Amino acid sequence: MTTWNSAPYPPPDPNQGYYGGQQGYPPQQPYPGAGYPNAPPAYPAGPQGYPPPGQPPYGQQAYGQQPYGQPGDGTYTQPDMYGTSYPEDPDVKGFEFSDKSIRRGFIRKVYVILMGQLLITAAMIAYFLYDKSARIFVRNNSWLMFVAIAVVFGAMIALACCGDLRRKAPMNFILLGLFTFAEGFMLAVVASQYQVDAVLMAVGITAVICLALTLFAFQTKWDFTMCGGFLFVCVIVLLVFGLIASIMAATGNGNRVVNLVYASLGALLFSVYLIYDTQMMMGGKHKYSISPEEYIFAALNLYVDIINIFVYILTIIGAARD
Repeated sequence: MTTWNSAPYPPPDPNQGYYGGQQGYPPQQPYPGAGYPNAPPAYPAGPQGYPPPGQPPYGQQAYGQQPYGQPGDGTYTQPDMYGTSYPEDPDVKGFEFSDKSIRRGFIRKVYVILMGQLLITAAMIAYFLYDKSARIFVRNNSWLMFVAIAVVFGAMIALACCGDLRRKAPMNFILLGLFTFAEGFMLAVVASQYQVDAVLMAVGITAVICLALTLFAFQTKWDFTMCGGFLFVCVIVLLVFGLIASIMAATGNGNRVVNLVYASLGALLFSVYLIYDTQMMMGGKHKYSISPEEYIFAALNLYVDIINIFVYILTIIGAARD
């Protein structure tokens, strides 16, 4: 016959604090796996094991842990239900565009791509300006212009609307190259209708304006990234104005003043757009910014702004000389 030992447990030790034996039960051990077995507390025990007045609550500095940092600075620790902490996952955090090294590399990549686009466009314009046979060939094969227009709109829609496509190499560079060659061909055909000195003057004025606006965008305290909706409305109004001016010119009611006003408004609008897109590329202190992965899209925006400024300035020079 089995007999049970009815001898009571030893009395609780009053020096064991909150975890001392209670009513004959043995002392409790720290929870296994909580991250701090047998670790001494970071503050002296208060009455009944609670922290004394003026000490931080549980979980912040318990067992030697440092206070919480700020999310994103690499020192942030997130507490769990047991008071332990673990560092923020770098894969979840992703890119911090406020990092100056990432922003400088992104801007450098955008301007390298933009310079390549502008050099290709300038070479095509120079070829059509100084080669008469090329102008005659395009004049006798007008279908090339329609093909170029289709390529420009197709590539622009693909790059603007398909985010995965414009971030995936080499397809993003292929589409950007097709857009640049088609746009350069169209611009060369248009520029070949003007005199060489007028085109060179327009190129010089465009270069000075773009350089000045870029420097202004980099150092100004004004945030133009909040003006996206307003600029889009202005583009719609300018498009309607240009359509009306084209109808007036086709019916013989157009005049030089209308062309000058339209070209001046277009040059002003895309000058503001150049500041807007430059600040979107810069990020940092501005409210809105482009992701560092969108270097193709940023280069495309700046290229379109510069090309439009050049076309409108060339139109102003041509209308003034007409």
